[in-house]
Amino acid sequence: MKYKNKRVDRERKTIGIMIKMYCRNNHDCKDNLCEECSELSDYARFRLDSCVFGEKKPICAKCPIHCYKPDMREKVRIVMRYSGPKMIFTHFILGMRHLFARFRKIENIPRSRKI
Repeated sequence: MKYKNKRVDRERKTIGIMIKMYCRNNHDCKDNLCEECSELSDYARFRLDSCVFGEKKPICAKCPIHCYKPDMREKVRIVMRYSGPKMIFTHFILGMRHLFARFRKIENIPRSRKI
């Protein structure tokens, strides 16, 4: 299911690039993601598509709802700590948008959303 939302699409692209960067440099994967990183990428995309905030989605680190499982959340945190600083040099615009998104005001939680 493809969810039409610029912010979610940008987050999907950003996390995909971060996971590829991490996998390539830490798991010696040149072309494709390893099984662990592929699973993490699929999980992150599923979570982004299911976000209750929709267009007003904050970055996951600032979100009042923690929808990731604790083990997956820790894996994403490790990936972001590794890839985040490198994004400024390899994907400047995406990296800066992600950085500035930390300062965006968090909207109230929507009461319901049809999926």
